[in-house]
Amino acid sequence: MRSRYTAFVLNLSDYLKATWHTSTRPEALDLSESPRWTSLQILSSGHQVDDGSVHFRAIYRVGEGWGFLEEKSTFAREGGRWYYVSGDTSEGALKPGRNEPCPCGSGKKYKACCLS
Repeated sequence: MRSRYTAFVLNLSDYLKATWHTSTRPEALDLSESPRWTSLQILSSGHQVDDGSVHFRAIYRVGEGWGFLEEKSTFAREGGRWYYVSGDTSEGALKPGRNEPCPCGSGKKYKACCLS
């Protein structure tokens, strides 16, 4: 999952398609309208022999504000490699408090980082 997130950050559509299961892979993948991703939080993960799941939240910048994409993804292993199959997603606005960690991933408090 982390490598796919990095591919979204870097707009590497070829890598994303190569790691997408053939049963659900789109013909084309246009990342030109992708948001400016800032951080990834893995909320849970698990796998059995050839099936896996990852529940994550990805944070992105929206103008002067923040948004998030949360997804419960399913993966399948074939030939020793994991492939993304599908995901159940939700999105929303993120409103960090002044004393919360900054959503940019700096490790600083929001008031001392992106709020100032």
